[in-house]
Amino acid sequence: MELKVLVIDDEPGFLQMLQVILSRAGYQVSSVTSAEDALHLLQHQRFDLCLCDLKMPGMDGMGFLNALRTDAIPMTVIVMSAYGSNDAAIAAMKAGAYDYINKPFQGEEILLTLRKAEEREQLRRENLELKSRAGRAPASTVVIAKAEAMRRIIATAGRIAAYRSTVLLTGESGTGKEVLARLIHEQSPRARMPFVAVNCGAIPAGLMESEFFGHVKGAFTDAAGNKRGLIESAGGGTLFLDEVGELPLLLQVKILRFLQEAEIRRVGDTRSQKVDVRVVAATARDLVTDVASGRFREDLFYRLNVVPIRIPALRERPEDIPELAEHFLRRTCERLAVTRLTGFAPDAMRALMAYAWPGNVRELENLIERAVVLSDTAEITRDALPEHIAEGADSDGQRSVMNLVGLSVKRNSRTLERTLISRALEETDQNRTRAAKLLEISHRALLYKLKEYNLGKGE
Repeated sequence: MELKVLVIDDEPGFLQMLQVILSRAGYQVSSVTSAEDALHLLQHQRFDLCLCDLKMPGMDGMGFLNALRTDAIPMTVIVMSAYGSNDAAIAAMKAGAYDYINKPFQGEEILLTLRKAEEREQLRRENLELKSRAGRAPASTVVIAKAEAMRRIIATAGRIAAYRSTVLLTGESGTGKEVLARLIHEQSPRARMPFVAVNCGAIPAGLMESEFFGHVKGAFTDAAGNKRGLIESAGGGTLFLDEVGELPLLLQVKILRFLQEAEIRRVGDTRSQKVDVRVVAATARDLVTDVASGRFREDLFYRLNVVPIRIPALRERPEDIPELAEHFLRRTCERLAVTRLTGFAPDAMRALMAYAWPGNVRELENLIERAVVLSDTAEITRDALPEHIAEGADSDGQRSVMNLVGLSVKRNSRTLERTLISRALEETDQNRTRAAKLLEISHRALLYKLKEYNLGKGE
């Protein structure tokens, strides 16, 4: 496969010379005269390798390297300069350059440098492919569910897995929406087919249509061959649209048609083709509000919302915290080859139970890894936890009513109400009539809230 090379230099004659050398060597070459133009081009096209001059008017080569790093654009860059020095080379390498070459250079010299970079790019591609294959294999996804609300969600996932119906997973960031999507896939007849996960907010707007639907040769500049899109790649399996609320309106129309007709058309093609793909979408946004404001199409919302599943925040299911913590401890110790840790000290577990977890399960997982690295005892103690968590529990280990998540009334009201009900029941020795009086609500209202928060069986 021909690799695509982007050349950036403010000297038109030098650009033309490189264009001839690289094209004869079999590379697909695009050239621009400024780093700013290169960054604009990268919003719409992808390149495998880049040759960039170090000294240019406006943004120089170092600025370009820093911009690539800031925008998380993967690119193998070779820096060129007529003002070569060891200091400049070292600075460029630290900023992310793969190699450094001094001007003037012979054609064979630049081709040899590019071939070395090409080998690195090939290794990177093979690594990504191996990761992709691993992601498509059935993986026995583990979902911890001691809380009744999560048990019901897992039961629902099992019931709907066999059908093609679209699923919309909602919940705060970090609650485990992709984990549940994988569970649905692995329990379905599609389990041995691809599971393709797409973060809809991470694809540049100019590349979205081509990424989702693919393109044919000649569809646009540098479309040198046919390309399968993400939807087609998920054929026979499951397409997971994470952060689906971030899709621009124009692409929402095309996704809606794909869902309605079960067919796609590659960019530049005149024919449509049928696809067999099950869609599971997820969002942390309030799509109902987005529909009302015109930010999200109502027809697409209803098409996605066939089977809605709301995943509760971790603070709404504290029963799951101990088992999740133990699970992440075992997994982290295995991954890091740590054998000294056997569990959590009681004071540490009380602190974990008392914290509100604004980052949900993802935050807990990251915290456990931190604790594993910092602990030098047989158990993770409270001292191994961050200060804001270690000091967040009351003396009796209960969740503090002041341990809130930001300043959002909406996000904190359920946590506060649940905590007050729990404490009222404890103070009255589970006498619901007396607890209702303490809470200044009716007995009927208390029974309803006990069911809502899974705090006990209704009478």
